[in-house]
Amino acid sequence: MKNFNFIIITGFSGSGKSTALAALEDIGFYCVDNMPVALLPRFFELSLEPAAGGNGLAFVMDLREKGFLAGYREVLADLRTKGFRFRILFLEAAEETLVQRYSQTRRHHPLAGTSTLRDGIAAEKKLLSALRRDADAVIDTTRFNVHELKAFIQARALKAGYPKTMQISVLSFGFKYGIPIDADLIMDVRFLQNPFFVPELRDLDGETDEVRRFVFGQRDTEEFLGKFFNLLDFLIPRYFEEGKAYLTIAVGCTGGRHRSVSIARALYERIKEMGHPANLTHRDIQQQGSP
Repeated sequence: MKNFNFIIITGFSGSGKSTALAALEDIGFYCVDNMPVALLPRFFELSLEPAAGGNGLAFVMDLREKGFLAGYREVLADLRTKGFRFRILFLEAAEETLVQRYSQTRRHHPLAGTSTLRDGIAAEKKLLSALRRDADAVIDTTRFNVHELKAFIQARALKAGYPKTMQISVLSFGFKYGIPIDADLIMDVRFLQNPFFVPELRDLDGETDEVRRFVFGQRDTEEFLGKFFNLLDFLIPRYFEEGKAYLTIAVGCTGGRHRSVSIARALYERIKEMGHPANLTHRDIQQQGSP
């Protein structure tokens, strides 16, 4: 457990702590929101497998837990004494920004009580002043939208040496059965000659050697793959840098049994060669009937 990367996210209500936690979860952290500080030592008594913690552990801890301010220093000091290393990220934002965010979400500030929202914000700022000084980094989220904040938090994690992953799903499908609603990129390969009209290939699918030879034996296939791979070589690193956690690339032909299956397989193999985690699904390969 001592080898895990450990981040505590805290700060003002409405400053974006939940967004920051989601950003870390997207790059493989095990995340817990509103973690009671008294439970931290017990949590670290657990023997987690490396896969369970992914790239690290991240907890949001704040004034929603009534005992947090009174207990955090003692608990964290004890953990440090035992050899655990962690960083505290303190998120804040300008008062007007916090007021605007609360107005948009219509949530109740934890310290507002029967007083005004601004009174609650002022009270929280005063209570958290010592914690702010204890933080390893103070992040002002005033000018960030949700996407910018996620990218910023992930960039800080990367600079600290945490690996980042983007899961890529390659999906073959048939247009006659509908376009996949979760696809980010869709490529139509119906311009290629259709093996369905070759009697000896009709009952086979695009994972067989016979169909693959037919599909990849076409001059247009070679030229198309060169252009398509060049496009993906350009796009995938930019999706990666933007902070995208999942990317689904769908390849479609008429029935989803021949051409799209062979091309999707070639695409999947290319993405694996690039070093990205990937999976391959042939949605309609078992469908029968006309092309």
